[in-house]
Amino acid sequence: MNVLENTMINDIISKSLEDAITYEDYRTLVSTLVKEGSTTGNDKTESLINYTMLNDRRMNRWDKTVKLSEDTIEKIKAFDRKVTWLVLTESWCGDAAHIMPVINKAAELNPNIDYKVVLRDENDALMDQFLTNGGRAIPKLIMIDNETNEVVNTFGPRPSVATEMVNTYKAEHSKLTPEFKEDLQRWYNKDKGQSTLTDLVELLD
Repeated sequence: MNVLENTMINDIISKSLEDAITYEDYRTLVSTLVKEGSTTGNDKTESLINYTMLNDRRMNRWDKTVKLSEDTIEKIKAFDRKVTWLVLTESWCGDAAHIMPVINKAAELNPNIDYKVVLRDENDALMDQFLTNGGRAIPKLIMIDNETNEVVNTFGPRPSVATEMVNTYKAEHSKLTPEFKEDLQRWYNKDKGQSTLTDLVELLD
């Protein structure tokens, strides 16, 4: 990446950070939208509104039940570099509902990690710098060094184990079926955020 590209990305990130909110504020936003019968994003379809309602319940559950092993806790607490975890998301995204509470549990352990949230559809320029296979897949975590403003690493839109499951299925069936998506939701419930935690620890390494 040349200096000009780097400067451009840094400017885009800085502008997005100006409007970024905390995870707590994001949770309040989603709960409010549920009460209003609405959703984040450009499309306010009935299906996306229903997904937002479902995801609010999912996040409530994970906020209360995500557990971290002592080894994971020690590794996260040992991280001594000041960074921002800037996450692009939308309230209707099923993967995000399983992942964002886990990110929060990790970030809460270390004051060096500043967890911020922005909405994808309100941050086109930022999202387009961090595409996944050419698509605007979310959630997408961008890890930024607070001293240099450089992008250190990224994570998402799914933990690596789930990504492998998705890629294998797509290779065999060309697209994700409703049945597979239900299987993926069951996998998230069974995994209990542990694969996400593993990837986040690797991010800090």
